[in-house]
Amino acid sequence: MTDLLPIDQIMIAATCWLVIGVVGIAFPRNFFLISRVLFPLGALCGLALALFALGGMVAEPQVAVLPFGLPDLPFHLRLDALSSFFLFLLGATAAGISIYAAGYFRKSAGAAPGLQCLLYHVFLASMSGVFLADDAYAFMVAWETMALTSFFLVTSDHKIPEIRRAGYLYLLVAHIGAVGILLSFGVMAGSAGDYTFDAMRAFADRGIWPTVAFLLAFFGFGAKAGVLPLHIWLPEAHPAAPSPVSAMMSGVMLKTAIYGMLRVSFDLLQVQFWWWGILLMALGLATAIFGVVFSAVQTDMKRLLAYSSIENIGLIVVGIGLTVTFKSFEMPLLAALSLTATLYHCINHAFFKSLLFLATGSVLHATRERNLGKLGGLIHRMPWVTWLALVGVIASAGLPPLNGFVSEWLLLQSFLFTAGLPQGYLHMLLPVAAASVALIAALAGFTMVKFFGVVFLGQPREEKLGQAHDAGRLERIGLLWLASGCFLLGILPNAVIALLDPVTRLLVGSGLSAAASGHGWWMLAPISEARASYSPAIFLVSLVCFTLLVYFVVRGFYHDRIKRGAAWDCGFPLQTGRMQDTAEGFGQPIRQIFSPFFRMISERPSPFDAQPRYRRVFEDPIWYGVYLPVARLVEFGTRLIAFLQEGRIAFYLLYSFITLITLLVLTRG
Repeated sequence: MTDLLPIDQIMIAATCWLVIGVVGIAFPRNFFLISRVLFPLGALCGLALALFALGGMVAEPQVAVLPFGLPDLPFHLRLDALSSFFLFLLGATAAGISIYAAGYFRKSAGAAPGLQCLLYHVFLASMSGVFLADDAYAFMVAWETMALTSFFLVTSDHKIPEIRRAGYLYLLVAHIGAVGILLSFGVMAGSAGDYTFDAMRAFADRGIWPTVAFLLAFFGFGAKAGVLPLHIWLPEAHPAAPSPVSAMMSGVMLKTAIYGMLRVSFDLLQVQFWWWGILLMALGLATAIFGVVFSAVQTDMKRLLAYSSIENIGLIVVGIGLTVTFKSFEMPLLAALSLTATLYHCINHAFFKSLLFLATGSVLHATRERNLGKLGGLIHRMPWVTWLALVGVIASAGLPPLNGFVSEWLLLQSFLFTAGLPQGYLHMLLPVAAASVALIAALAGFTMVKFFGVVFLGQPREEKLGQAHDAGRLERIGLLWLASGCFLLGILPNAVIALLDPVTRLLVGSGLSAAASGHGWWMLAPISEARASYSPAIFLVSLVCFTLLVYFVVRGFYHDRIKRGAAWDCGFPLQTGRMQDTAEGFGQPIRQIFSPFFRMISERPSPFDAQPRYRRVFEDPIWYGVYLPVARLVEFGTRLIAFLQEGRIAFYLLYSFITLITLLVLTRG
């Protein structure tokens, strides 16, 4: 395979995923073959895809034409730096998730193992098709295949009504978004009707039509990404899906929408307007704040992580908006800085959010419980999952020296350079946006402390938690792979920036590799060392040395002086797991401060209840203020149509007669 071009190697890896899926459906009940052979082979294909994509990032763009599809409508494929980066993200993340899935799926869980194997690997192959497509036809076929396979994966346990409703809601929003994407391609194709991306790149109109194409594309891709107010499907579908599928959807599938935004905004469209960037930043900040606030008050593990994904997607959209703003004012170096932060956060989120979703999957398997109020103390029963989940928590909270800190630090550095923008009133607005990003990062840290503390620390809140077991061997390998990625992405930022350099040069005409690599691998100075610098290696070494110093000082000087005795009473002998701080109590300050964000429903018992229970539900006001009225309007319209369609021939003849008379009157007039 060394003589093959990277695009050929990547197509072979994607084809291998399809073959694995077909073999799985050919032996639908052979659980050993599927779990111990096919899913590990899928992980190897993901690893190979990531390696091939690295070669594609440094190679010249390559094209291919596949004789598939309709007559005179072949599939055009193209591999460039942008598609290679997202293919690397797909392959590297899928390698860890697939090996975890080999140990996660059970014989009695959801659909037949062979069907899950087929859907899962077709899902992976369709995402690679999205990244490779070089025409609207191939893109939409891959996009719809991705949507349909993910829908069936979400509804694996279709016997539960809530899961079916979540799947149908996801499919509805996905198809509404697909309409927006298709219309955007139609606008860029112009009157010539050429559906290839090369023809769309020649779209030279500088009037209103580039804006129309941009807004339609942002609507369509925003629906898939979960941008406000098109986010409603995400907190429903992710918790409903099996944990490996949730990890793949959150870690990778959401990035297909980010890829689409970048492809349209910087590659297919040859013009950018500064107000596009302001619009993206405003919607991104609203999405991020909304997501992190709702995440902070959740009591369901997977819903908490789903809302956290909305928050991270919002930050990524903010980075895209800042890049559009810089590029519109012809500031390529600053555009490269913000785009680097955006792409860096894409791969960071893929690793740490997949890690957290898989950790919740292990907790769910071990305890059969998703409610935070019924968990606790799992560090004693599940040490592997606990410590690996801690890596994901630190990364998601944006704390050094792990990867989440680097991308958020780069994004904040991008905001610090907005003083050079020529628009004066932007100097007043963008500092507010930077402060909002800092607030979002702080709330994300609060949420992750709540998640880890309530689930893993303290005492068990239920007796059944004493029977919990740690993750199996294959699950541990998957978790270790993703945790290692979080660590390496945080410790080696200059290597990652060098990896991203071809992408930023393709999209904005500049890169950071030369400036970043001039200070050694241990020092990150994206523009210049005088402006800002950060050394994760020095931070890590200092942290380890300080910890060891404290340990040996305590052991050497105070160990013999420590005396152990009974704790001061004050209720200590009667302390139980129920006396710990709950998830609801932990999130109470956020509920009080951000109460306008929520639609709260409280249920209080009467004084005569034998077993009184307090219950408070926090619902999305956008659902009740926007979507529910639309649903009622659609229901009214369907009832009206049903009234007209009575099924009697006499009524249809009457309608025809009335229509004929009306036309005659209008014609005569």
